[in-house]
Amino acid sequence: MAPVSFGVDATEPIVLVITGRLTPADVPRLCEELTARLYGTEAAEAICDVGGLGPPNLAAVEAVARLHLTARRHGCRLGLRGVGGEMRLLLDLVGLSDLAGALQETPGAGAGAGAGAGAATGTVTGTGEREGEGGESR
Repeated sequence: MAPVSFGVDATEPIVLVITGRLTPADVPRLCEELTARLYGTEAAEAICDVGGLGPPNLAAVEAVARLHLTARRHGCRLGLRGVGGEMRLLLDLVGLSDLAGALQETPGAGAGAGAGAGAATGTVTGTGEREGEGGESR
């Protein structure tokens, strides 16, 4: 079955909102979601809203790097929204602070905040385990 086309105008960015705690197993699913959202569009930009992520970890950094590559394969650039201080430090630590272009820090903005009225927005929740939950998945 072919991915669904959202019919997004090239001037409207695709917005992918990521919430929860990410694990390495979530990364391919995030890339598939972005691919499906970009399929059949001429969007020049995809925005990844990471403001709803749990504590940033290396899986989140890997997700940003892989989403950047996925966007580039579709001829668009990736921007980040809602980047907190800890996520910014992790990106700096591994040399990826400028990977996705301009990092947009949005103080006090939660997941999905600031998404354009016409932008195609979708939320993806990580399946990672929270610390202290005894193995329950999110």
